[in-house]
Amino acid sequence: MRTRLLEATVELLVERGFSGTSTTLVSERAGVSRGAQLHHFPTKNDLVVAAVEHLAELRRTELKAMADELPRGRGRTRAVVRKLGDHFASPAFTAALELWVAARTDATLLAAVGPLEERVGRETHYLTVELLGVDESRPGVRELVQATLDLVRGLGLANTITDDERRRGRILDEWAKTLESQLEAS
Repeated sequence: MRTRLLEATVELLVERGFSGTSTTLVSERAGVSRGAQLHHFPTKNDLVVAAVEHLAELRRTELKAMADELPRGRGRTRAVVRKLGDHFASPAFTAALELWVAARTDATLLAAVGPLEERVGRETHYLTVELLGVDESRPGVRELVQATLDLVRGLGLANTITDDERRRGRILDEWAKTLESQLEAS
């Protein structure tokens, strides 16, 4: 029941945004009585904070799963960059983005979202280093990895306004060439 409530919350965050997500809609979507929903999550913030944790786990699992799908050797950098681009254009990222924006003006939500996103950001950075097979103690490598993550995050944000997958693909392919060249030079 708890998982259904959290999944319904994430779905509604994607479809209706933070302000359009209510506990009533969540309980209806989850097929759970309002009383049962209130038993698990007495307030909207309780529900959304739990959904933040749930989202973080979904995003972590999604990123780790992509490692198994990557080619070895030539083409790996492009594949990593493309997979990151796909991840940051996913519904999980869109829902997380809704929470970031809402947390900007809600201290309770910020207290939950801020530290969690810092942890997720660190994990994503380290996973990207691992996927690329680079040594970030070499000068400039850490910055290149972070620039990659900032780029895919920005393209994910743009994706919430308009789906421009072809444009995003071209940008990511060009960045992968630049990244690979710069990583080899470091």
